[in-house]
Amino acid sequence: MIVYCDCFDTRLQTGPDMADVTRELERLVAESGVVRGVAHATVVGSTGSLTTIEYEPGVVEDLKAAIERLAPQGMEYAHELAWHDGNGHSHVQAALLGPSISVPVRGGRLKLGAWQQVTLINHDNKARTRGVEVTVVGTAE
Repeated sequence: MIVYCDCFDTRLQTGPDMADVTRELERLVAESGVVRGVAHATVVGSTGSLTTIEYEPGVVEDLKAAIERLAPQGMEYAHELAWHDGNGHSHVQAALLGPSISVPVRGGRLKLGAWQQVTLINHDNKARTRGVEVTVVGTAE
């Protein structure tokens, strides 16, 4: 059994902003030596999330619009009343999408669909460098 841990950082603009991080995850899976198992990734911070989409401009814009509809900026949020930092919507958006994702590893590669990429999202009201912690668990056979 192999347990491999590593991380990577990605710079994102004011949210919602997104990046395709599939290649970074694939690189870590390859480095891990795991052939059959699972890759688990978690974005560090309460205003970031991870998901999968077809990472193309239309879907990216559609998801950004949907995120804004779910928890729009400009509404009154209790978090903002307490902290006056203007990012209450960011916390709600990130919580709705979730901070982590698990993807099967088969044949030493992430098992994703042809049009499915792992997508990192910054929901915060300022640019952020998002750290992603990755754990790959499995066997080398």
